[in-house]
Amino acid sequence: MERLEVLKTYKIYIGGKFPRTESGRYYSPKNAKGEALGNICLSSRKDVRNAVVAARKAFGDWSERSAFNRSQILYRMAEMLEGRRAQFVDELVFQGAKKANAEKELNMAIDRLIYYAGWCDKYVQVLSSVNPVSSAHFNFSTYEATGVVGVIAGEKTSLLDLVSIVAPVIAGGNTCVVIANEHLPLCAVTFAEVLNSSDLPGGVVNILTGKLNELLAPLSTHMDVNAIAYAGSDADTKKTLQLNSVENLKRVRAYDMNWFDEKSQDLYMISDFQEVKTTWHPIENIGGASSSY
Repeated sequence: MERLEVLKTYKIYIGGKFPRTESGRYYSPKNAKGEALGNICLSSRKDVRNAVVAARKAFGDWSERSAFNRSQILYRMAEMLEGRRAQFVDELVFQGAKKANAEKELNMAIDRLIYYAGWCDKYVQVLSSVNPVSSAHFNFSTYEATGVVGVIAGEKTSLLDLVSIVAPVIAGGNTCVVIANEHLPLCAVTFAEVLNSSDLPGGVVNILTGKLNELLAPLSTHMDVNAIAYAGSDADTKKTLQLNSVENLKRVRAYDMNWFDEKSQDLYMISDFQEVKTTWHPIENIGGASSSY
């Protein structure tokens, strides 16, 4: 007797937990052969709000951790991804990639995590500066995390573009809310399982699946989201993000690049989501006075 296939139901990832979407809805995207990829949660506006609350709650602890500890955790993420190599390759192939390309995508995702793990305790020293001033002061500029970043995965890959954006965002001490690729969601939701076993505190990365046209506005208009990172190239999406971000002056960064190119990993993708803090300190500390802005 031919048995019916039991499709896996993939949950979303919020605050270090795997809830079902509060909407109770799901969809079943198909690959090129017409095979259903699974039952994927259709996240709602309330799921976005819950994810932002979790990201904000996690921000204080994550941004104040030592850079070395953040580096350790990103490296652990790479280790866990390496350990589940076969599963990710199978998922990439199932979604339509050729096996050689799937292995290349996974290798680059692992290497990208290690690349940004290496920058965690170095980018501040490299980017910061001692500034010349015409007064008896030392003037220093250094970098601090922006806050909660909305991340929108691109349309071309299931894993690499997501990792390529999330890694520099969290390496710099930010937390994030991710909207996964609508049509290729499997690796994003499986990547949440990697995060959950990598010592990453709950809420630092939150991953939602569903329809981009339903989730774009709630994320980009949310007043407690400080910046938006878009890994795709759609002109209408970029315009919508820029318009929706005006009200609370969100920083919007759109990365239209080939994620398989080594040039798509860059120190300045960390600084894109940093705030510059400038401190003045008198050279002769008369009366113990000093000031900073």
